[in-house]
Amino acid sequence: MPDFLRVETIFFTVLGYPMSYLEFFGVLTGAVAVWLSARANVWSWPLSLVGIVLSFFLFFQVQLYPDTFLQVFFFVTSLIGWWQWTHPAPREADQKEELRITYTPRPVLLLGSIGALVATALLGALAQRLHQWVPLVFSKPSAFPYLDSFTTVLSIAATFLLMRKKVESWYVWLLADVVLTYVYFLKGIKFVGIEYAVFCAVAAYGAYHWTREFRGYANELPAA
Repeated sequence: MPDFLRVETIFFTVLGYPMSYLEFFGVLTGAVAVWLSARANVWSWPLSLVGIVLSFFLFFQVQLYPDTFLQVFFFVTSLIGWWQWTHPAPREADQKEELRITYTPRPVLLLGSIGALVATALLGALAQRLHQWVPLVFSKPSAFPYLDSFTTVLSIAATFLLMRKKVESWYVWLLADVVLTYVYFLKGIKFVGIEYAVFCAVAAYGAYHWTREFRGYANELPAA
């Protein structure tokens, strides 16, 4: 593995905290990508791909295995989301010819919530035993297997909602970000923890901005 991708390779030290290249640039690209998402800017998708790759190597090295697997999912869905935002069906397009912001039907949200709890239990049980089943790959026990699995499931759900430009995606992100801020501080990757604390504010802003844009559609002139 290149030194740049190792958590032991330090970029600089601030207030006694050793900052690796991997953590710094992963946080930087991820933060800008999330801010662009909150602004409903399509360029959030390609930039997020860079942050995803860096996060994959970071989380693997600090034994957050569900988060590691999640980055593979994020990479694929970022490509799909990028396509869906820029190639909407005619009835789903806004005035910029991009995917229109909408809300999720309540029955879908209810079923999704039940599915998320079941998936958390299953993924947590798996994460708890990875170091026993595949010791050559996962040499140490998973840190916070159930809590990490919960945020992994929330992140998957939020990503699917984000891909379809659903307002509820930002409320799910907010819950996940609050929990992840706590987890990352406990794991000692404090810069990532600070990033996710900022993400809480960005998620709240994203919910506000997307709601306002959705309501603004009522003032759009009908297409000729």
